[in-house]
Amino acid sequence: MVYGLAMDFEPTQRCREFSERLEAFMDERVYPAESVYGEQLHAGDDPHGQPAVMEELKEEARARGLWNLFHPDPAYGPGLTYNEYAPLAEISGRSFIAPEAINCAAPDTGNMEVLTQFGTEEQKERWLRPLLDGEIRSAFAMTEPDVASSDATNIQLRIERDGDDYVLNGRKWWTSGAMRDRCQIFIVMGKTDPDGPTYKQQSMILVPRDTPGVTIVRNLPVFGYIDAEGHAEVTFEDVRVPASNLLAGEGDGFMIAQARLGPGRIHHCMRTIGAAERALEALCRRALARETFGAPVATRSNVIDWIAESRIDLEMIRLLTLKTAWLIDTVGNKHARTEIAAIKVAAPTLALKVIDRAIQVHGGGGVTDDFPLAKMYAHVRTLRLADGPDEVHKLSIARRELRQYMVEAQAAVV
Repeated sequence: MVYGLAMDFEPTQRCREFSERLEAFMDERVYPAESVYGEQLHAGDDPHGQPAVMEELKEEARARGLWNLFHPDPAYGPGLTYNEYAPLAEISGRSFIAPEAINCAAPDTGNMEVLTQFGTEEQKERWLRPLLDGEIRSAFAMTEPDVASSDATNIQLRIERDGDDYVLNGRKWWTSGAMRDRCQIFIVMGKTDPDGPTYKQQSMILVPRDTPGVTIVRNLPVFGYIDAEGHAEVTFEDVRVPASNLLAGEGDGFMIAQARLGPGRIHHCMRTIGAAERALEALCRRALARETFGAPVATRSNVIDWIAESRIDLEMIRLLTLKTAWLIDTVGNKHARTEIAAIKVAAPTLALKVIDRAIQVHGGGGVTDDFPLAKMYAHVRTLRLADGPDEVHKLSIARRELRQYMVEAQAAVV
C-alpha cells in the first residue's frame, strides 16, 4: 500500500494493444531502417540533416495510430496514463530512431507538455500544433557553461522587460535539438528578477530560433559522437521577443521546470531500460555464439554472473520506474518527488552496467561502430548529468529521508 492506495502494474487492455502494435512497427519498419538511416545521414554534408527514411517512418507511424503516445491529454494524443505509456517508452527506447519516428522524442515531449499546461491559446496554435503534427522540432535552453547549472538558481541569462517586449542576454549550452533546421522554437529559462525570492527569480519564454541575436555557436559532441539532434552552445545578444511569449507569469520558471522534468524522467528511464534490454539480448547471443579455450563464452562463470545480475538490475529499475509512473498518475508529481529522483539515479547507473557487460562480451567489436553498444553507452552516460546530475538527486532524496528524524534528533539534544 502507498498513500492508502493499492499499486497495480497490470497493463491495461489499451496498453497491451498499443504495445503489440508498436512492437510490430519496430520489427517490420524501425529495426530494418536503422542501417538505412545511418547511411543516409552520413551520405549528406550535414551531420544534423534529416534522412528521408525518417519521414517515411513518421508517415507510417501516423497511419498505424502510433503518434504522440506520450501525451496524457486526449485532446492531443491517445490520452494514455504515465503507467500505460511507460512500457511503450521502453519498447521505443530499444532503437535510437524510434522515439522521433512516433513523435515521442526529447526535448519535444517535455516542451509540448509545457505548452499544453502553461501556454496561451495563441502560443498553442503557433507552436504546439506544429510540434504535435511533427512539422517542426524544438529545443530547451536551460543549462549554462559559466555556472554550475546543477543548481538551477545559478542561472544567469537575463530576461528584462522593455515596453511590450522582453530582451534576453546570456549564453546557454547543451541545448539539445538546436542544431537541426527543423528546430523552430526554443523554450529559454532565465532570470527576470535577480533580487527576488530564490525560486521566483526565474521565468521561461518562447524564442523563435531565427530571432535576431540568437547565434548557434557550435555543436557539442558526446564522447566523440555527433548526435543528429545536436547539443548546441547558443548565445543570446539583445534578443527581443514580444512580452506575450512569456510562459505562465514572471517568476514561474522554476515551477514550470519542476512540472516539465518529472514526467520527462519517466520517458528517459523507460527508454533507457529498453536500450539496456537490447544490450542484454546482444550479450546473450554473443556469449552463445563465441568460444574461448574450447567452450562457449556463455559457460564462463563470470559471464553467467553478468547475465543474472543484468536481469536482476533491469527488473529492479523497471519496477521502480513503473511505481513512479503510478504515483504520478494517482497522487501527482509533488508526492512522487523521491521516486522521481530515485529512478533518475538508478536507471542510467544500472543500465550502464548492463551495456558495459555487453561491450565486454563483444570484445574489441564492442567499442566499435559495428555494434550499437558504444553509441548506446555514450548516450546513456550523459543521462547521469542531463536533467540534473546524480548528486543533486541523491541530495534531494537524503534530505527528505532525514527530515522525518529531525524533530526527534532536536528533541533529544534539548
